[in-house]
Amino acid sequence: MATRNWIPVRGAQGAHSRQAHADMPDGTYEREISKEGFFGPAAFLHHRRPPTGWVRFEGPLRPRAFDLARLNAAEPSPWAAGKVLFNPATEIRFWKLGEAMPALARNADGDQLLFIHQGAGDLFCDYGRLAYRAGDYLYLPRGTMWRLAPSEPTAVLMIQATNTHFGLPDKGLLGGHALFDPAMLETPVMDEAFRAHQDEAGEFVVEIKKRGEVSRVTYPYNPLDAVGWHGELAPVRLNVTDLRPVMSHRYHLPPSVHTTFVSDRFVVCTFAPRPFETDPGALKVPFFHNNDDFDEVLFYHAGDFFSRDNIDAGMMTFHPSGFTHGPHPKALKNMLTQAKPATDEYAVMIDTRDPLEVGEAAAAVENPAYVDSWKAS
Repeated sequence: MATRNWIPVRGAQGAHSRQAHADMPDGTYEREISKEGFFGPAAFLHHRRPPTGWVRFEGPLRPRAFDLARLNAAEPSPWAAGKVLFNPATEIRFWKLGEAMPALARNADGDQLLFIHQGAGDLFCDYGRLAYRAGDYLYLPRGTMWRLAPSEPTAVLMIQATNTHFGLPDKGLLGGHALFDPAMLETPVMDEAFRAHQDEAGEFVVEIKKRGEVSRVTYPYNPLDAVGWHGELAPVRLNVTDLRPVMSHRYHLPPSVHTTFVSDRFVVCTFAPRPFETDPGALKVPFFHNNDDFDEVLFYHAGDFFSRDNIDAGMMTFHPSGFTHGPHPKALKNMLTQAKPATDEYAVMIDTRDPLEVGEAAAAVENPAYVDSWKAS
């Protein structure tokens, strides 16, 4: 992120708090306007009414929701799964798989992140075998040959870093072991199950995706025939239950502290269970904020999504940049007091610098009433 010489402002007017996200004037709702997501200069406005209390919202900026669980199973190739959202920097698909892939896959368009929403089984790849289960992130470097062999029906959120890479966020003052210790990252093993897979007879097809088109290369043997590897590049596995979220009991932290993977033009964050703030004056729900620099996507994996209403596991919400959003009206009653000691949710957030387009797969399972769920009661 480039360092900028921001226009210097230090000002305040009217009734306001001294600390962001805490000790707001009675009966007000805070709204944050900020630059560079939550990393640049910011202003905090205090409103008499929730900033999402519209009666009508028309046009392409409206908040949208898609029930991806309603998508039918794709062909056994990941490249047959329909696009949900996409832009020049990323491509998001949702893929269901009930049996072993008949062909190997290779993404030549960029690094691939597979988030296992449901199911269990094995990933076989150039580097060996990785068992997978629900809640796993499987990172596949660009060009890796791979194949999933489910032991349970599997549903996968696929996130592509188009023409570039995934990396880990700079954890700064938190230190390199915050959120998760890099020792938690598991790499494939060349075990007996992998060697048995190598010995399967017959022809093997590799489906290579490049520039959105698929080429098929056929071998008279299994091309996953490596007998060893070493180096600094390999697929890794990380489960959401391995994450230890950063939290503050006196201040509601912005979602950027939950960043799990970064790419050039977008980030992937993970919301995992964490204690609620305990300070009486601290916000205990997400704060209203202008979404002006990034499109925001949330995929709901499991649990009780405390800031959303009528959102179930397997659904995705999409908030294009350019309007104010925050918790649903029903969540606002818990703005300063929560009945439970901690959140109970797992969700994947994707924030993109460039505007996203809605794919045909998402449009087919959209809930058009989502925009109305924000109306003030």
